[in-house]
Amino acid sequence: MAKRAVITGVTGQDGAYLSQLLLSKGYEVTGVVRRSSNYGLATERLRWLGIEGDVRLVDGDLLDLGGVSRIIRDVRPDEVYNLAAQSFVKTSWDQPVLTSQVTGVGVTNILEAVRLEAPEARFYQASSSEMYGLIQEERQSELTPFYPRSPYAVAKLMGHWMTVNYRESFGMFACSGILFNHESPLRGLEFVTRKVTDAVAGIALKQQSELKLGNTQAKRDWGHAKDYVQAMWMMLQHETADDYVVATGRTVSVADMIKVAFAHVGLDPEQYVKTDPEFFRPAEVDVLLGNPDKAKKVLGWEPAITMEEMICEMVDADLERRRRN
Repeated sequence: MAKRAVITGVTGQDGAYLSQLLLSKGYEVTGVVRRSSNYGLATERLRWLGIEGDVRLVDGDLLDLGGVSRIIRDVRPDEVYNLAAQSFVKTSWDQPVLTSQVTGVGVTNILEAVRLEAPEARFYQASSSEMYGLIQEERQSELTPFYPRSPYAVAKLMGHWMTVNYRESFGMFACSGILFNHESPLRGLEFVTRKVTDAVAGIALKQQSELKLGNTQAKRDWGHAKDYVQAMWMMLQHETADDYVVATGRTVSVADMIKVAFAHVGLDPEQYVKTDPEFFRPAEVDVLLGNPDKAKKVLGWEPAITMEEMICEMVDADLERRRRN
């Protein structure tokens, strides 16, 4: 019998790649979609991967415990992946209450729904490296203290600890993946990597003349979303539930990432990149560098795609989009 999986946030970058992975393994995939008048736009990533017709989509909202419980009761999943969130850090300062509700309280709702309706299901929570914030160790591991620096990070921390609490309180198979920055051609335009690659494509095609950014000295540990959804799945196949850092173990500045993108089309970023104070965060996270040793040792997980390969893939995809449109 095919395994059944429920994915919240199925129309996002990670949800799309995770759906593709699970379908390739013979799963029946049900994706939870928040009701929107822009439904066609919401499923664009699934269409990009050619799997839109293979994922069963159902309306649901993490703030509606009754609705989430009904979905879990109807599907009776073997695995539940909670990838839904208000996930843009900048927006979390503009909408801190909404971010707290969706990204924090929403995790409690889905955990409670799983506990009541499918207690044997294995649960994955998408935690975030942003929880480390003002870093307390040079390399951040599962034991590094958290110091969140945005409403988004605070809300993610609530969801993370709620997952740990349900595992310890109710014996649920509940895992958190503390994922460091991961990107792809499916990344939203509001995130810095995609903002850069789309602008590089636009400049190369003479459709725009400059790129405005905030703090280009910030450093991040960037990997590919395809590699990272593999780690999510591997966590739920292990014999015991636990929490894992998923990262490459290499940190790169925004400025150096920009150089890779512009070099791919033979351009000099200094001619096009401008600093704009509007894009600086109220409280900056200067450096993130993950320590993925536990995931490598326990799960046997390894990232396969380098930052340079990923950025070039993203530039090529944005060139294709802009030429087509």
